[in-house]
Amino acid sequence: MTITKDTIIGDILTIAPETAPLFYSIGMHCLGCPSSRGETVEQACMVHGFDVDALLERVNAMIANGEQ
Repeated sequence: MTITKDTIIGDILTIAPETAPLFYSIGMHCLGCPSSRGETVEQACMVHGFDVDALLERVNAMIANGEQ
């Protein structure tokens, strides 16, 4: 699966829970909140002031490499 700016954060965490530390490292500390799990990657990046393309590159690389 390729993560896009329209992918829901909760879906990413369901299929690739190993990505949680990446989200935490860029300031997304509210991953357990129901509202944050329903946000798209683009929405979350906008709220947290992080470049969506940079995050997509990191998340997709992490999933492709099977990083833990």
